[in-house]
Amino acid sequence: MDILKLANDVKNSARCINVAPSSKKNEILKYIKRNIISSADIILKENEKDVKNAMECNLKNSVINRLALDSNKLKNIAESVDCVIALKDPVNRVLKGEVAANGLKIEKISVPLGVVGIIYEARPNVTVDAAVISIKAGNAVILRGGKEAINTNIILVDLIKKAILKANLNPNILGFVSDTSHESAMQMMKLNGMLDVLIPRGGAELINTVVNNASVPVIQTGVGNCHIYVDEFADLDMALNIVINAKVSRPSVCNAAESLLIHELVANKFLTRLNREFIKLGVTLYGCSKSCNIAEGIKPAKEEDYFCEYLDLKMSVKIVSSVEQAVQHIAKYSSHHSEAIVTLNYSVAEYFLDNVDSAAVYVNASTRFTDGAEFGFGAEIGISTQKLHARGPMGLEALTTTKFVVRGNGQTRP
Repeated sequence: MDILKLANDVKNSARCINVAPSSKKNEILKYIKRNIISSADIILKENEKDVKNAMECNLKNSVINRLALDSNKLKNIAESVDCVIALKDPVNRVLKGEVAANGLKIEKISVPLGVVGIIYEARPNVTVDAAVISIKAGNAVILRGGKEAINTNIILVDLIKKAILKANLNPNILGFVSDTSHESAMQMMKLNGMLDVLIPRGGAELINTVVNNASVPVIQTGVGNCHIYVDEFADLDMALNIVINAKVSRPSVCNAAESLLIHELVANKFLTRLNREFIKLGVTLYGCSKSCNIAEGIKPAKEEDYFCEYLDLKMSVKIVSSVEQAVQHIAKYSSHHSEAIVTLNYSVAEYFLDNVDSAAVYVNASTRFTDGAEFGFGAEIGISTQKLHARGPMGLEALTTTKFVVRGNGQTRP
């Protein structure tokens, strides 16, 4: 397909959504939700094709889990559209205003980014989330999903385009790259002058490929080597529940915990209990020599285990002598996504919060809460692990930038 033409069409139509009022953007979103609900059977039928193909290709269970839709998941996708509709419009907010000594009225206001590109894998909900958030923030958008979800994505994009047309706006504000080849992704990374920002959402290989090859601005998202540190002052019952939830509830997502650190003073008691529960749940631990000596069945960890985002029922474990050592370990191995400490000691908790440099840092809670919906954003475009422009779950505000509006009455600069 002609990706350059597609990008030109999106760029040329972008202004109509860039300046659209809130009522028009919400109208589109309402039609999107209506189309998803009314076409649920068709969407699920197309999704069955993708799941069948994925199984025939022996894709990982984590991929199939993200890919597969059912009526409940589809209902949740539709309800997330409602959540975005209910949010305040992030565009044209006055962020700062002042009158200069010369009488100039200077305001800093929020404006759309312009044209947003999303490259993502195997998660058809991203098709809806990305389109809905982009539109609400006044952006045109170019989507390129993976081949795993191509049938589902095609029908979803068609339904979204029909919603845009129903609201009497140019459906070209949404572009879809149906070519899932490596070449199409590389072309998209080079759309200078057409894409204002490119956001990759997927595994480490995809994200690294985009970061290393794109010539357009990139917001890096999502690899999640998330840590939990069980401190010597932890409530061990609480710690057990948090670790099990963070690892087992959905092991295939980026906010699942992959690495566990335990203070040596509670290691024997806590790890023995945890390992017993993990054996029942099918979780394999890869640990340091001290942890291997505490509980049976723990496999010796290699260096790469401490860097690994397993996305599976696997977890690395290391016993440490202090919160300072835990923080040092996290600084070395973390992907700077989400980290948690379990402790009842206020000063230890504050030390952890101050010294861990990640997008989300928790005290006595599961890392699984790092999510746009849980943070009140309705949905998310991804979870940024970098520091420029956006960090953490990216909602509507993350898809805006700023400009200065200056009003005068004839002032000239001496």
